[in-house]
Order: sequence, then C-alpha cells, then structure tokens
Amino acid sequence: MPFNAEQLAYGGRAAINFFLKNDPVDQINIAHPLFNKLVADKREYVGGKQYVVEQIREANDSNFQGYFGDSQVTYNRKRTLNQAQFAYGSFFDGFGLNEDELIQNGITMTDERSATPSASEKVNLTNLVEENMETLRLGFANGMDLMFHRDGTQSSLEIAGLDHLVAVVPGTGTIGGIDSSAKSYWRNQVSLNVTIANLIGEMEDQWLECIRYGGSSPNFILAGETAIKAYRSAANSVIDRQLQVAGRGRGGNQFDAGIGEGTRTGLFFKGVEIIWDPLFAVLETADSPAQEWDSRMYFLNTKTIKLRPIKGHWMVPRKPPSVYDRFVQYWATTAKCAMS
Repeated sequence: MPFNAEQLAYGGRAAINFFLKNDPVDQINIAHPLFNKLVADKREYVGGKQYVVEQIREANDSNFQGYFGDSQVTYNRKRTLNQAQFAYGSFFDGFGLNEDELIQNGITMTDERSATPSASEKVNLTNLVEENMETLRLGFANGMDLMFHRDGTQSSLEIAGLDHLVAVVPGTGTIGGIDSSAKSYWRNQVSLNVTIANLIGEMEDQWLECIRYGGSSPNFILAGETAIKAYRSAANSVIDRQLQVAGRGRGGNQFDAGIGEGTRTGLFFKGVEIIWDPLFAVLETADSPAQEWDSRMYFLNTKTIKLRPIKGHWMVPRKPPSVYDRFVQYWATTAKCAMS
C-alpha cells in the first residue's frame, strides 16, 4: 500500500526533528571548529529590532582632580557608553522529493486518506529521508561556517563574519555601526609579513596587545595549515626557552604533537591549544584574498565574539506545503542570527 501526502509529510517531519532536535555542534563534522565553537557558546536574544545591540564602554570619563582644604571641586556628567549594532540575517536550506524520485526508491504516493504503507515502503522512506536529512544538516553547517569566516561582502543577505570583525586591515570601514578609523579602541591588532625567525616574538607581542584593554586573554586560537607548520618549526627551534614538553613541569606552553585528533594539533601557546581550521584552505581557493587564509592565525576571545541567534529561530525544521502545480514534497531548515 502507498503513502498519502499527510503520512509522507509526517515521516519527513519526524526525521528532520530527530536530526535537528539538538544543535549541530553535537553531531557536526569536526572539520568546522569555528562553527562548533560559536554554536557551543551562542547567546540568544529576543527579536523585535533589526539589530543586535552590544554596549561598548569607550571611556571612563574620569573627573579625577586634587584638592586641599576648602578648595572647590567640580563634578561632571559621565558619557562612557557607545552602542555597536549588528544586523541579523535569515538563512535557509532545503530539499524536495518528487513522485518519480519516490517511485525510484520503492515508495508510492496516493491521494487516498486511508492509505497504509507497507513495511518495505517505511524502510525505504526512512533510508531516503535519513540521507537527505544528513546532507541537509551538513550542508547547512558548511554554508554557515563559510559565512562566519567571510567579511560579508559576498552577499547583501549574509552577515559579516570573522574577516570583518577581525580585519586584516584594521582602522578602515565601519564595524557594528562604529567607524573604526575614528575610534582607535575599535581596531583589532594584526601582524603581517611574519617570518619563522620572528614568529614567536610577534605572537608574544600580539598576545599582550589582546589583553592590554579589557584584561581578558584569548581562549581560542585558530590557524591555517601554513601558519601551523611555521609555528611548529619556530617552536622546535626555541623549545628550551619558549615551550615545555607535555607532561614535564607545570604551566607555560606545551608541545605535544602526539595528540593529532581531528583539528587538534598538539601545539599550544600560553596554554591555549592551536586549532587547525581546514576551511581556511577552502576559502583560499574560493576567494583568493590578498592576505592568504592558510597563513593566518587568530587569537580570539569567545567571551566577546558571539553568535547571536534570535530566540525561537535557531535551526528550525520546516515542512512547506506542496504547491498546486508541482507534485513535490518539501523539507527545509531555517535560522535567524547575527554575529557580534
């Protein structure tokens, strides 16, 4: 016996709910470390406005002064805050199955409401839908991860990601509505044309710059293959001074090339493991940037760089109705989020 449209829709909806009932970070391929980290630390916000607003302290506006005896002192009205505004975007991925595709997989459709599918048809539907749901999940995550890396200029409908928030050329453009050329505190640090000979020194300098204001150390280091190879070479040449072999002594940096699990490198700097991001090489080929991705290494603080999904709109399973002139069943996933 065949499926009717309602039964097929229910079967597909049950499958998509199964795959999406947990965030993709719980199941996603480990080759997406930035995506995994952002999703794991995401912070929802209530919709209603076009922007995610982050409060920025740009000054203490201090009125510090000396006085003696009955000398007069003055008071001021503090103006210490600015607001950064990040627009959210809406994102979709989906697929459809027409009647011929279903027939080719041993599944028959009917308009009869009393239809009862056979055991073999149920198995065939499960196999077909599971494969489509799995690739839907993986494709959605891959597409979002690419977007989370890029600067947002690829499409007016996409949000700006890492390459915009941590710019290769800081001090140019507007980030979150704040002109970074006019606000020096709103610029990230960058070192270009680094060699193996001065790599460790540059990393030490940039680490200090990262904690100079705000006082928080980077907790996530993301790097491309070329940068990782350079650090490994530099670390080997100064291991007695800069590093310490894992398992010997306390504190400091570690060097444990024996880890090698997925995107883990076994290389540490200031106690933070350097994570390999395979997507850097993909972006290198796809975008051909002036500053190649595979040579980059990012010192990030995930307390301040956040994925901000709108509450109730993160990885939502969808089952659109069939249209009158198409004999196709549709399934989809949508999400609304910003990156700040």
